[in-house]
Amino acid sequence: MPGYGVVGPEHGSGLLHWSWAAERLTAARNYWVASVWPDGRPHTMPVWGMWDDSTLWFTSAADSRKVRNLRSDPRCCVTTEDASDPVIIEGTARFVTDPAILRRVVDLMNAKYHSGVDLEFLDPAKNATIGVRPQRVFSMLHKRLHGIADPVGFRRGVNSVNLQQV
Repeated sequence: MPGYGVVGPEHGSGLLHWSWAAERLTAARNYWVASVWPDGRPHTMPVWGMWDDSTLWFTSAADSRKVRNLRSDPRCCVTTEDASDPVIIEGTARFVTDPAILRRVVDLMNAKYHSGVDLEFLDPAKNATIGVRPQRVFSMLHKRLHGIADPVGFRRGVNSVNLQQV
């Protein structure tokens, strides 16, 4: 990350293991979703979310502002609630209606939040189910701050990965 003192993934210095990010994405209770209004103004709202291997899932009322924004422009950012050591993902919102995926999201939601919702809760006419698969992931570690934000990259497995490919 030029300008932040972190060398590229090919050098491996300053990179965190991907498991560090995945643990935080899994453990976070709340997430912030940033989208844009049709006129370009930013819009940020908190959501419950569930990290499932390579996708962050969340739901929202079908006619909510964030859903309308994401249907218009699916590019978005989602971050964990921890401002000291956040994990920030940039990606594209994908709306799903496939019953098998909806069942998986309900199961993840009930396991994490003990919400007791059934599949009817995710009826696409009432609630949108949205998945964001990261195209870029980064973080800032509070303990590494030196007067400026200090974004760090991630290592997946043994080899470094280009964050554009995560």
